[in-house]
Amino acid sequence: MNMSPAQSHYQDQTVSEQIETHTLSVLVDNEPGVLARVIGLFSGRGYNIDSLTVSETEHTAHLSRITLVTAGTPMIIDQIKHQLERLVPVHSVVDLTVVGTPMERELALIKVEGKGEARVEALRLAEAFRAQVIDASTEHFVFELTGRLNKIEQFIMLMQPLGLVETARTGIAAIGRGKEPM
Repeated sequence: MNMSPAQSHYQDQTVSEQIETHTLSVLVDNEPGVLARVIGLFSGRGYNIDSLTVSETEHTAHLSRITLVTAGTPMIIDQIKHQLERLVPVHSVVDLTVVGTPMERELALIKVEGKGEARVEALRLAEAFRAQVIDASTEHFVFELTGRLNKIEQFIMLMQPLGLVETARTGIAAIGRGKEPM
């Protein structure tokens, strides 16, 4: 959990509540406009979405799962969950952070340009991180890396001095642990 003190609306006062990062799993009807309504809830109230992934999960039931990561005080997180639950196309909202440590993964594509020793070092690091080379020429690589957020962040940081060109990231996909569906 990411923690930092929340600032009060009153100058020179700090609220004792801490900012927490939560991963929410929202099961919704798979129909046009649903994602816009969920995002509109966040933007209309000034909440930020740190990561967002959406995909149909139950084709026959026409259901999609929205996995989003947001941050706020415990009161703000509760407000977000309650407001999401009130949206008509929403079937359930599960705070995976509260339920237990969720299984979280992200996919990143990382393009690195380099020759000589930088090229050799980029390949060595990619092997250590279990990144796959999915495209290569004599002057560049595109690596595919799947893992936890901190693993991807660390790999990107290490690639910067070696010739990082660009990255594309999917956002976090998460699921609760155990045998029960969330």
